[in-house]
Amino acid sequence: MKFDFVRNIQFTKLLKVNGQLKEFNFRKANPHNDGIFSVDVSDDRGNRVMLQMQKDDGTWKIITPGLPKWVQEKEVIFNEVIEEELK
Repeated sequence: MKFDFVRNIQFTKLLKVNGQLKEFNFRKANPHNDGIFSVDVSDDRGNRVMLQMQKDDGTWKIITPGLPKWVQEKEVIFNEVIEEELK
C-alpha cells in the first residue's frame, strides 16, 4: 500500500499598511507549484478582505478583481513573502 502525503501550506505575516500592522493569512492547499494561494486580511472596519494569487511567469500575482487599493499595492510584497515561505 502506497501513501501520498499532500503538504498544506499555511502561514501568517504581519505587514505594515498605512502606518498600521495588519495580519495577512496565506493558505495553499494544492501541492503543485502553479496552485493558488488564498490570502485574507481584515480591513479597518473588521470586514475580511479575501483574495487569490496565482503564479504567472515566475511571479505570484493577484487574480481577484475589485480589491481595495491598499491591498493591490502589496502585490510585490506578497510575492516575496510567498517565495520566502516556499524555500
